[in-house]
Amino acid sequence: MHRVLNTAIRIGLISDTHNLVRPEAIRFLSGCQMIIHCGDICGPEVLTELARIAPVTAVRGNNDRGPWTEKLPEYELVPIGKICAYVIHDLSQMDIDPASAGAAVVLSGHSHKPYIERRAGVLYVNPGSAGPRRFKLPISAGELIVEGDSVTPRIVDLEAGEAAN
Repeated sequence: MHRVLNTAIRIGLISDTHNLVRPEAIRFLSGCQMIIHCGDICGPEVLTELARIAPVTAVRGNNDRGPWTEKLPEYELVPIGKICAYVIHDLSQMDIDPASAGAAVVLSGHSHKPYIERRAGVLYVNPGSAGPRRFKLPISAGELIVEGDSVTPRIVDLEAGEAAN
């Protein structure tokens, strides 16, 4: 009998925590192989807490200030299995063509509005905000399931425990 190995990689997506790591976010992100924080972290303790779950890649948001942020890039090209994800906080600051840069996925935050969409063959995902509520937007986080060059995104409303998009 041959064993089939599960080669899927689960990447947790979180953004705009604004110095708040909710227990619901911790539960949702548990079991991820990697966590990507799309900015507006607002305190190094957030990254420390997330790193207890899985290795963390983070970019700097417009509210990330102080000496601790000097190590945070404004954007990052992150290899995940056979694909690459381009991570930036504010999409309006993006100055590359993601497809030409080899990115299959663009991950961002800033707007606090969760969404998943395809543009010119590139998957765009904003996990929304997992921090303090802003307006009537959901408290959310997301995930990417990467199998080979296939990417399946999902965003979850952390309070309701269901898809947010």
